[in-house]
Amino acid sequence: MPLVINHNLMAMNASRNFTTAFDSLAKSTNRLSSGLRINTSADDAAGLAISELMRAEISALNQGVRNARDAQSMLQTADGALQVIDEKLIRMKELAEQAATGTYNSAQRSIMNNEFVLMRSEITRIANAVKFNGVYLLNGTLSGSDANPYRSGLKIHFGPTNSAAEDYYFIRIGDSRATALGIGTLDIASQSTAQQALTAISDAIVSKDEIRATIGAYINRLTNTVSQLAIQAENLQAAESRIRDVDVAIEMTEFVNNQIKSQAAIAMLAQANSLPQMALTLIGG
Repeated sequence: MPLVINHNLMAMNASRNFTTAFDSLAKSTNRLSSGLRINTSADDAAGLAISELMRAEISALNQGVRNARDAQSMLQTADGALQVIDEKLIRMKELAEQAATGTYNSAQRSIMNNEFVLMRSEITRIANAVKFNGVYLLNGTLSGSDANPYRSGLKIHFGPTNSAAEDYYFIRIGDSRATALGIGTLDIASQSTAQQALTAISDAIVSKDEIRATIGAYINRLTNTVSQLAIQAENLQAAESRIRDVDVAIEMTEFVNNQIKSQAAIAMLAQANSLPQMALTLIGG
């Protein structure tokens, strides 16, 4: 290579190598400080696109878990109210049994009937009053009939898309008002009506138990749904991490390598900048 003073090609070469190494060092520093292998689209355009879709799905799945748990809370609210209704039906059965025997007179049965009617009215009041976040639970609103706005029941959405086979299902809760249970007009004012009430109340208890059993089955199903969603989100998070997160051990090796290259390039740049001074020796000579 000729000795020239207009262009220091060695210094230019050392400077270019230093810039390359320093850029790589800056990238390694960025990755190590952020914990991410992909910080911008320039780092890995395809990987960024895939990981962003995964992150959106993970967020949706996590919200789906919260949706399912909210549904469980709603069903537990309904089950708690039905437990109170159960107590009222048991008391009505007890009163009907008492009034059905011949050892009481009409006045005494009238007193029993007053409590019986109040229990019957209380069942309807509870069914009409119980709601969760503004949604009535036991008055037939969620029974799935075509005559109400929730014709298919209450839709519980937990998946990231809108497929009926994968992402949601409907919850239906039967009507628990006294009329729906078949006891809306019962009384025990006479021995004969008290005897008739015994069978009707037994049927009402069975109907109520069917509603509670359905609620229990929904709660168990939602528990399984929550478990499956959590596993799905966890696995998807692991896949997203492998794409986006930095491997600290590998990146630290790259960082040290780029650091050494940068230091070497600076040293060689200093040496290259001193070479043109050799020409001054020849000129001075």
